[in-house]
Amino acid sequence: MAFWKKDAAFDPAPIAGRDLLLADLDGVVYRGPGAIPGAIEQLNRAEIRLAYVTNNASRTDRAVAEHLRGLGLRAEPGDVVTSPQAAVALLAETVPAGSLVLVVGGEGLVDELGKAGFAVTRSADDQPAAVVQGFDPTVGWEQLAEASFALADVPGRPQLPWIATNTDWTIPVARGLAPGNGTLVSAVHTAVQRLPIFAGKPETAIFEAAFDRFGTRNALMVGDRLDTDMKGARAAGIPSLHVLTGVDRPKQLVAASSDMQPNYIVASLAELHEPYPATEQLKDGSMRVGTARVRMDGHIASVVAEGDSPLNLLRAGCAAIWASGLAIYGLQIPEIIFEDHWR
Repeated sequence: MAFWKKDAAFDPAPIAGRDLLLADLDGVVYRGPGAIPGAIEQLNRAEIRLAYVTNNASRTDRAVAEHLRGLGLRAEPGDVVTSPQAAVALLAETVPAGSLVLVVGGEGLVDELGKAGFAVTRSADDQPAAVVQGFDPTVGWEQLAEASFALADVPGRPQLPWIATNTDWTIPVARGLAPGNGTLVSAVHTAVQRLPIFAGKPETAIFEAAFDRFGTRNALMVGDRLDTDMKGARAAGIPSLHVLTGVDRPKQLVAASSDMQPNYIVASLAELHEPYPATEQLKDGSMRVGTARVRMDGHIASVVAEGDSPLNLLRAGCAAIWASGLAIYGLQIPEIIFEDHWR
């Protein structure tokens, strides 16, 4: 955000000047099987390359592209960058080609392993060379137990490689938030007392795969999660846009640590092509967005003016709180700043 600007009420639209748009899917483009209102129209307006970067390992790139086309988007399998693709790339650096791999997950993971020439098993008794774990709604106790058995420490044997597609604790579905792959990985972690190597967002491997595939780093990441989409974008060195149609809400935004703070905050993709309200730092130290103003008085966030919209108040509050550099747990923040008007 341009805190130093004094002469403009608006900055260019978030998408302006970019060559590539990287869009998360769950909570951004769709929720469950259905599209989020306005998302399809705004993405189809884009005159730059669109890519879809998802941590959801349950489906193949072909199935994801078919779903997107069914919603009205122009999408091919090559436009979809998945965490299973990143996980298999890491696996290829870890074990010999053609190795037997125990899979915890669904078709999206099995398909990518097959493309890369790996053999797949579901049983620890087959003595796999590695374990790869990804989300699928069918994953249950038996699959988690087999992973635990395979990963158990055996005297005289090196630790078996364990790669997980992503750390998402939750996944937004049509009926609400449900446990995600991070929850399932945690169950295995509890049994084996170690952590896997992670491949998807926020790790940079999945972003680098996208940059290589599409031939540019001049990209904007659009997502709904601070700990994966926004954190991953910052680690990859690209700007990010947070939409309030998914997991992380205003309360999480004001508390975001510096490695997770987005460059843009919007209610939905409907604002993707609109000029973005500039953030201005005034002489009294307050941050102004539109006509909303918030100032930090020590550890107290003070609303100087509620302004023209709850969204601009949230933006101004985030700007003031983030610029203070103070830990969130020591601050007093009026609830009006992070009141959720977008559920």
